Amino acid sequence: MGDPDVELLDALRVGDDAAFATLVGRYHTRMLRLAEAFVPTRAVAEEVVQDTWLGVVKGIHRFEGRSSVKTWLFRILVNRAKATGMREPRNAALDDGDGLDGRFDAGGHWAEPLEPWASIDARLDATEIARRVKECLPKLPDAQRQVLILRDIEGADSAEVCDLLKISATNQRVLLHRARSHVRGMLELELGRG
Repeated sequence: MGDPDVELLDALRVGDDAAFATLVGRYHTRMLRLAEAFVPTRAVAEEVVQDTWLGVVKGIHRFEGRSSVKTWLFRILVNRAKATGMREPRNAALDDGDGLDGRFDAGGHWAEPLEPWASIDARLDATEIARRVKECLPKLPDAQRQVLILRDIEGADSAEVCDLLKISATNQRVLLHRARSHVRGMLELELGRG
């Protein structure tokens, strides 16, 4: 099965306003969330997303189908967000002991087995957990937040993330590990388990 968004782009190429509205409805909120990971305020993120949509309309003929429409949209967004001003260096330096924060052993494995999610779910329902995770996102360093949003919220694979953010596979893994560890730590503290 092909990318259903390609049909929307084809319709947009011939001036179909409804196709554009459908595309915006499908991706606008997701793009805004990703833009917020790159820029300092929601207002700036909204400008980046608007600028991205203008770029899509002006550059619709440049879509060649080598990636999904979603990846193409996110690539345009990331480029525009970076041009607007990314606040953190693209590559995060490794700290001495990175990953050895007590939760992981020297081999990178969990020091103590994880508590099954079912028992955590008994304390909080999935909606509440999602709300709390969303509240943690602004507390993460920019690069960690960007990788976490792309991987865990948008479902991009590691190769897509590396391509979109222009980072190495190793750096992507480090940033994702740090982000997940930080979010988990914040949630554990909130739940009185840290």
